[in-house]
Amino acid sequence: MSCFKGKYHDELIGNAAYIGTPGKGILAADESTGTIGKRLCSINVENNENNRRALRELLFCTPDCLQYLSGVILFEETLYQKTAAGKPFVELLKEGGVLPGIKVDKGTVELAGTNGETTTTGLDGLAHRCQQYYSAGARFAKWRAVLKITCNDQPSQLAINENANGLARYAIICQENGLVPIVEPEILVDGSHDIERCAYVTECVLAAVYKALNDHHVLLEGTLLKPNMVTPGSDSNKVSPDVIAEYTVRALQRTMPPAVPAVVFLSGGQSEEEATLNLNAMNKLKANKPWSLTFSFGRALQQTTLKAWSGKDENLNKAQSAFLARCKANSQATLGTYKADAALGDGASESLHVKDYKY
Repeated sequence: MSCFKGKYHDELIGNAAYIGTPGKGILAADESTGTIGKRLCSINVENNENNRRALRELLFCTPDCLQYLSGVILFEETLYQKTAAGKPFVELLKEGGVLPGIKVDKGTVELAGTNGETTTTGLDGLAHRCQQYYSAGARFAKWRAVLKITCNDQPSQLAINENANGLARYAIICQENGLVPIVEPEILVDGSHDIERCAYVTECVLAAVYKALNDHHVLLEGTLLKPNMVTPGSDSNKVSPDVIAEYTVRALQRTMPPAVPAVVFLSGGQSEEEATLNLNAMNKLKANKPWSLTFSFGRALQQTTLKAWSGKDENLNKAQSAFLARCKANSQATLGTYKADAALGDGASESLHVKDYKY
C-alpha cells in the first residue's frame, strides 16, 4: 500500500513546506495550564485564564515578530481565546502569515514492563478532536513522545518501539483530518552520558520512528520532525556549538528521509542563547542537508520576555522588545547568519533545564 492520498494531500504538503520556510520558525506556546502556572508563579503572577491569555497576547501582538514565525503551537484553551480587544488569536496569527497549531497529546504515563519509561496518551478520540481543531482554524498538530537516556540500558527497545508506533498512529490520524503532524520524539537531556551516547540513541530512535511512519503509510512530505539536538547529558561536560552541529546533522543524515521538508528543533532546556547558537552552527555547517533546519522553541523564546514582563502593564514594551530580539536571533540562526548579539536582558544565558520535564 502506498502512502496517504486523502483529500488533504496537497494542503498538507503545502503547509508543511511553509512552516519549514528558512528565516522562520515556530513559537511553542502550548504549555498546559499546570506548566504555564509554574512559569507565572516564577514571576509572582496568579495562574488564571486572564493572565494566561495576557501572556499569550503579549507574545502574539509583539510588533514585527510574526515576520519571523511560520507557526505557533497553541494549547486547547488558547485556540479559542481572543485579544483584550476581542480579536480571535487564530485570526490574528493568520493575518500575520502564521499558521496556528495545536497540542493534541494528553501527556505521558509509565510504560508497564519498563524501569520508569513512559508512553504518550491521547489516541482515543483523536480523530474527532482533530476535526474540531481544523474547524477552529488549526493547520498543524504536535504530539510529544519522551525517552529517557542512560549510559547503558535506556531507552529500552520496548520504549523506542512503543513511542515510535504512537507517533506514527497520531501522525496518520492527523493527516486524515487535515493537520500536519509534528513528530516529536524527545530524548531528555537528563544524565551524565556523553555526546557519543546521545548520538547513538538519537539515531536508534529516529530510525525506529521513520520505520513506523512508513509502516503506517504516513505522507512524509506532509510532516515535520521536532527532535532534540544531539548534546552531552546535563551532568556531563559541555561541548561547542560546532560539535553539536556536526553530531546532530550526522544523526539526521543517517536516519531522516529527504522527503520530510524541515526539522523544527526543540530547545530541551538549553538557555535561550545556547539554543540559538547551536541552531546557527548547524545552518553554517558545510554538509548535505536536504531539509531546512529551523526551530520550535518554547522556553528558549520566552524566558527573558517573561522576566521582563513580570505581569506588569508598564513592562509591556520592554518584554515585547526582548521577545522580538529572540525571534529575530532565531530567524537569523535558521540562515546561519546569527552574530551572537541578542543576549539581551535577564535570562538569555540562564539554563532552562528541568529534570524529567513535563508539559
